[in-house]
Amino acid sequence: MDYFDFKDGILHAEDVDLVSLADAVGTPVYVYSQATIERHARVFSEAVAGAGVGAPLVAFAVKANPNGAVLRVLAKAGLGADVVSGGELARALHAGILAKNIVFSGVGKSAPEMADALDAQVGQINIESEPEARTLAEVARDKGVIAPIAFRVNPDVDAGTHAKISTGKSDNKFGIAFDRALPAYALAASLPSLRIQGVALHIGSQLTSLTPLDTAFRKIGGLIAQLRAAGHTIQTADLGGGLGVPYDPALPAPPSPAAYGDMVRAATANWNARLIFEPGRLIVANAGVLLSRVVRVKQEGNRTPFVVVDAAMNDLIRPSMYDAYHDIRAVAPSGVRFTANVVGPVCESGDTFAMGREMDAVVEGDLLVFATAGAYAATMASTYNSRALTPEVIVCGAQHAVVRKRLGVAALLAAEDAVAWL
Repeated sequence: MDYFDFKDGILHAEDVDLVSLADAVGTPVYVYSQATIERHARVFSEAVAGAGVGAPLVAFAVKANPNGAVLRVLAKAGLGADVVSGGELARALHAGILAKNIVFSGVGKSAPEMADALDAQVGQINIESEPEARTLAEVARDKGVIAPIAFRVNPDVDAGTHAKISTGKSDNKFGIAFDRALPAYALAASLPSLRIQGVALHIGSQLTSLTPLDTAFRKIGGLIAQLRAAGHTIQTADLGGGLGVPYDPALPAPPSPAAYGDMVRAATANWNARLIFEPGRLIVANAGVLLSRVVRVKQEGNRTPFVVVDAAMNDLIRPSMYDAYHDIRAVAPSGVRFTANVVGPVCESGDTFAMGREMDAVVEGDLLVFATAGAYAATMASTYNSRALTPEVIVCGAQHAVVRKRLGVAALLAAEDAVAWL
């Protein structure tokens, strides 16, 4: 459920009508509903309550949406954070997320990033290779501290998702190979500045079936038993994230958080470990839309018309990168439908949002939204073609606030230093 609804024929974000918002802020612009974020955080937390030992840690995947306002909403809701860079760590801490509730993941952590994590005293660092373990041990030794770690283990399970967001197969770059887990933990145990406390996995994003997750969890359950038999203390089990959201209303909905929670409780019943979850998309995807204005409708003979909008692939790259589907809705629909190609103004043939899409009929100047754009959207935006960096707005009831300014060409030029010989 989200809080984007039509009132008097106009699409609203909570109690803010998007026509007035577009006039006030301009387009394109990302719009987030605070009530939706809060609801999704609560529903997921309730779904996994009672799983594992003690209260589970729900660590929001900051990569999905690192906006400071979004993170502050989640911090107030009691969520932790899963971070994959020093920048994400800084954002999470700045937003008020407690360091003890932060998990530092990522396959390419640098020594300075490790140092930042140790200085902040994060709750867990997920190690993805034996060389990384050695580097972290050196950084921790030099600081005179003990690093709390888990190895991210690659269970070689096909998540059944898009190849570019699959992370748990043997040919993916993430984690240590399943058959290297025991030697890796033995290595970590030999390094006195590391403290083994858990095991971690993450098999992919936008999963639409619980079967791959159940398979992976049960495989990791067997590994936990082996690790304990080898003398290692396993107190935490990080199950990652990945549960999908409904992008295309014509397709069956992915499993619900409640169904996911039931599966987790069954799969982990005998683990005797505190569980960690890393939801990202599930919390924020349907809490955001990209609001855009039609520049013109380009019609040539009897061909399918091109609806050219002021948003582009630099604002929302998912359709171009993943062939991802986003529902496209008119903000003030007339009731007429047509079939069109929706494209942006960037000088790339790949700057397309939809081809041959049946949708609300629109004309020049009309507003439309790309739905389910709260995750992996604004965070992946760029200034390609020297276009302004898309602003972000958060809505709470009848209030709205700009939480990332539109950074235009003047700001881009100001960031470039003059060269003496030029």
